[in-house]
Amino acid sequence: MLEPAEIVQRFLLAKRQVHPEVVAWIREQNDPGLVDRILRETPDDVVVVSRGAIPSIRPERDGVRFLADPLEVLEGAAGSSSPVTSIQDYVHYFRDRYTRLGGLVRSRVHAMPIEALVRTSRYRQQECTIIGMVVEARATAKGHRLIQFEDPTGVIPVLFNKNRPDFDDAERLVPDEVAGVRGKLSDEGSLFYGEQILRPDVPVNHAPFLSKEPGKAVLISDVHVGSDTFLPDAWSRFADWLDESDEIGYLLIAGDLVDGIGVYPGQERELVISNIDEQYAEFGRMLEDLPSRLRIVAAPGNHDVVRGAEPQPALPERFAAHLPGNCTLVENPAVVSLQGVHVLMYHGRAMDDLISLIPGASYDRPGEMMEEMLRRRHLAPSYGRRTPIAAAKTDRLLIDPVPEVLLTGHVHILGLCQYRGVLGVNAGAWQSQTAFQKQMNVNPTPGRAVALDLRTLVPEVHDFS
Repeated sequence: MLEPAEIVQRFLLAKRQVHPEVVAWIREQNDPGLVDRILRETPDDVVVVSRGAIPSIRPERDGVRFLADPLEVLEGAAGSSSPVTSIQDYVHYFRDRYTRLGGLVRSRVHAMPIEALVRTSRYRQQECTIIGMVVEARATAKGHRLIQFEDPTGVIPVLFNKNRPDFDDAERLVPDEVAGVRGKLSDEGSLFYGEQILRPDVPVNHAPFLSKEPGKAVLISDVHVGSDTFLPDAWSRFADWLDESDEIGYLLIAGDLVDGIGVYPGQERELVISNIDEQYAEFGRMLEDLPSRLRIVAAPGNHDVVRGAEPQPALPERFAAHLPGNCTLVENPAVVSLQGVHVLMYHGRAMDDLISLIPGASYDRPGEMMEEMLRRRHLAPSYGRRTPIAAAKTDRLLIDPVPEVLLTGHVHILGLCQYRGVLGVNAGAWQSQTAFQKQMNVNPTPGRAVALDLRTLVPEVHDFS
């Protein structure tokens, strides 16, 4: 298996530079002749070999998505979530997660079942790959990383040496994520030495679909109507701007539409509207005042009056009745198509878990957490932490297929990222710093809206604070 430094050196000898994403992709293929083929096929005028500059892996896209309606709910339409009916649902849930995410890794590498690997001595000290779910991750007394991996056939401990150059990737493994590991079995067959982690990930040749028709969408989140820290003046400036911006046809809101009632202890002291029906009625009036040309899509968050477990249902009819007719209610998460551009809307509560589990992660950099979700192809990879998850026969929190845009919120801090052709937008909030955020030293960036041109997917941040 080629090491990253060796791959880079071979490109430099050919007077080329190579993008880190291409280096990672080459390592995943485990094909000694791949570098030479890429160098032969890359045009002479290309200095930096990026994913789009590789003819042999360039995606073939017809550029057409046929639409019955320029706005379609592809996943997460109101009424599509189901309750947990028995403990057996959890078996189906994790089996579905392993099968689908494991399949994404298996499509790139040949992998062995854990049981077949350990029951015979023929594979010891021979490089091979396993695919499993992380049961437990911990540091050893000497600072190495020990991970318990499980597949349907068995469990095996995998040791990642702290002296390896990509050790930080092993430190970022979190419980319940599905990944492949390339390495070697120990002489006695009781331990697997990990050398490379293979995540489901966004394909290196992913190319986003672009609308052929003019159109713009605005992405926001966390309005928190009813809170004493809601910013009505900022919202009023936002509404005036929408009224003047005729090219904008869509408004997407990724949860926490209102502040809710009884969400946390002492919340009643921080409310200016203490009745939940009145909160949604006020939110409905705010939407009614926006231009009627807008197609509005609203998803719930953990402050809204739906179950806390994800996927969350759309707002019940009692509260939906307060909202205007141009507002489409969806679940959390949901995938909507805007003129063929697929936007995955997820409120983002699982960011709390990722930030607590990944070394160096911070609320100040939500774009990095969106990238971590995309690498794992899962919105909430760790089960049983701050994010409650309702098990079902299929795991609705998988990122499959890959969208053009991932829209999140929850942490109240604006963040943008570009990862392998996917635009990540964490949309900030319409609420100033709360007492809890001050206590946690979280500094929100309220009053921002992200406008997105559907023909280019170039985002523009507008500040109304």
